[in-house]
Amino acid sequence: MSFHNYTDALQWIHGTLRMGIKPGLMRMEWMLAKLDHPENKNKWVHIAGTNGKGSTLTFLRNILEQSGYRVGTFTSPYIEIFNERISVNGIPIVDEMIVRLCNRIKPLADELDKTEFGHPSEFEIITVMMFLYFAEYDNIDIGLVEVGLGGRLDSTNVITPLISVVTTIGMDHMEFLGDSLQSIAKEKAGIFKKHVPIVSGVLQPEIRAMYKEKSVSYQSDLYQLSTNFFVKKQADEMFNYRTSNQEIRDIEVGLIGDHQLDNAAVAIKTSELLQASGFAITEDAVKQGVKLAKWPGRMEQVNNSPLVFLDGAHNLEGMQVLVNSAIKFRGSPVKILFTAMRDKAFVEMIDLLKRIEDVEIVLTTFDYPRSLTVDEINQIANTNNIASVENWEDTLKSWIKGGGEEIILVTGSLYFISEVRKKLLKH
Repeated sequence: MSFHNYTDALQWIHGTLRMGIKPGLMRMEWMLAKLDHPENKNKWVHIAGTNGKGSTLTFLRNILEQSGYRVGTFTSPYIEIFNERISVNGIPIVDEMIVRLCNRIKPLADELDKTEFGHPSEFEIITVMMFLYFAEYDNIDIGLVEVGLGGRLDSTNVITPLISVVTTIGMDHMEFLGDSLQSIAKEKAGIFKKHVPIVSGVLQPEIRAMYKEKSVSYQSDLYQLSTNFFVKKQADEMFNYRTSNQEIRDIEVGLIGDHQLDNAAVAIKTSELLQASGFAITEDAVKQGVKLAKWPGRMEQVNNSPLVFLDGAHNLEGMQVLVNSAIKFRGSPVKILFTAMRDKAFVEMIDLLKRIEDVEIVLTTFDYPRSLTVDEINQIANTNNIASVENWEDTLKSWIKGGGEEIILVTGSLYFISEVRKKLLKH
């Protein structure tokens, strides 16, 4: 059977979600071998981390674009449309290409299903689509690849990149990565390769020490934030970047929050190492790229009066960062619409949100397989002394219609942010 339209192709891809998450690289290696190893046809930067992967990737993409390069990106999850997961210079691939790639890959998936390895997962299929697209259907100068989950056993970990990047380490996906920071950090370090330089934005001393050891065993140069390169905040969304032999002053950052200064610095360090690999990148391109960076759903302002922000703080570390960023709202009442996936630490996330000054928190749910049920949100809201609503859309509409001085913040699951964003930006 072949696909004749985008809807059927997408249904097939999403239908494989029921195969679940399947850690391990044997299915990827099998499919890529059948396709003559498209993953070896391009240059790559590989980006892992608990939070900050997407932001770091968008800073780096913009720096490279400002330098005149054609940049492929692979990101997840998507915020506006599925196709954006595979993009070139920020433009998602077209629907017809999704159909064509699915027609190439479905016969392989069916054949693989009959082997001991079993059918590939949704993420494996999308990852193979990306490698195939950049190898055979488009010409890119470099691809920036975001790890899906963990690192060591992630579907993307079949490449030998020019640089391996780890942004941050926090507690997330413990059912797959282990229940300690050390075990999670070790899984992320699974993307390190022999003689491939490593850039790290990780701040925990014990993990920094572990990464130092690993870099020695891989004979890879390691560049750590606050050891080999430094951030000095000058103002909100502005900093100086410094290494032992250079300084770039007054860098404006296109994304909101102090954590984005660190992500921008990691991207700048990575761009410096790309220069050593032959990429021509000027200081002007660095400053322009960091300034122009936009990443949907990351403290994104989507309405002016009242002020409405969307932020996909979908785990504890992300929520802590959001609460830190909310200091800038001090003096205004804050209304928060929040939901999380059933497998997240939502009670602890609610506790963090309560630390925001003059805050009203409303828990909700939305149509997604892993989301909380109506009964669950009512029970959680009761126990945690906050409000709950079943219909987030009506609540948000009435808040916005009411206007006023309050700041509205929609946060939690990125899948939820994607839904909200579609509705808000449609009008």
